[in-house]
Amino acid sequence: MNEHAPLILDIAGTELTDTDRRRLQHPLTGGLILFSRNWHDRKQLTRLCADIKSVRDDLLICVDHEGGRVQRFRQGGFTHLPPMRVLGELWMRDALGATNAATAAGYVLASELRACGVDFSFTPVLDLNWGESGVIGDRAFHRDARVVSVLAKSLMHGLLQAGMANCGKHFPGHGFVKADSHTEVPVDNRALKAILGEDAAPYGWLNTSLTSLMPAHVIYPKVDKLPAGFSPRWLQAILRESLGFQGAIFSDDLSMEGARRIDGREVSYTEAAVAALNAGCDMVLLCNQSVGEGKPVDELLDGLAEAQLKGDWHGEPASEQRRLALLPVGEAPAWDDLMVHPRYMQALRLLP
Repeated sequence: MNEHAPLILDIAGTELTDTDRRRLQHPLTGGLILFSRNWHDRKQLTRLCADIKSVRDDLLICVDHEGGRVQRFRQGGFTHLPPMRVLGELWMRDALGATNAATAAGYVLASELRACGVDFSFTPVLDLNWGESGVIGDRAFHRDARVVSVLAKSLMHGLLQAGMANCGKHFPGHGFVKADSHTEVPVDNRALKAILGEDAAPYGWLNTSLTSLMPAHVIYPKVDKLPAGFSPRWLQAILRESLGFQGAIFSDDLSMEGARRIDGREVSYTEAAVAALNAGCDMVLLCNQSVGEGKPVDELLDGLAEAQLKGDWHGEPASEQRRLALLPVGEAPAWDDLMVHPRYMQALRLLP
């Protein structure tokens, strides 16, 4: 095993090809992220996950599965989870009921994924609902950072009950800006004090519970000219040192427009990955580049290996330990057993 396997890749289809196996066996590959195109039915998903683990049992199988419009698997018995804003609205009527519903949502989310062999979901969203961001929108729990923190902690409790780690996103906050970092580079002109007092507050309050997080591809020019995911000031000085965060840091997708420009210059995937790792990310994601021949995936694998040999970045054993700590805990019940599990049946009843 490599001392640090930072790359999270994807695959094009519903089963592994020889090319996929080669990429997954690469010592710099630490996991993969699944998308809706990797789904045909539940048995196929379960086979695919088992096949991935047969290549390397330490690979972290990830998915964006939050509820609402960001839920990759919706058929074959998967519960349609509500967007997180529904839990925030419930809080306004019944605060304790909302915390129970959030825990139930986390448990259902994680237990259904784990029953199919998926290890990890990039959830919960900790962005505040300022009413400005279309890409965040109803993915956010609430406008109040305290309510966001309590509901997110409740959701994370449900994930933990099913043996799954968590990922808060998008540090220090994506909800204030209108621009979508998938297609442009958003800029948030607020001062550091304002950001820490509002949007970033959940990260400090949850730092004993968050096992990982994902920074925003947003520039906060009054703090740093670099997007947060490429900024040593944000990731090391503020997040690690000031807020005391100990978990893993994922880059957001390097193929997003917000990751392709650093210091006003268009960069390659390898340059972006090296910049993110040197800034303090433990893992970097490259999504949706395996479709077709997948040349960008091979270019990144080769480019990052070459950059390591040249000393442009150094593998960090501590980063590898943080990656391995995200693998699930305990045996997961098979799907048919889960369907009659008392805790699961109770959780379904608690969902809003």
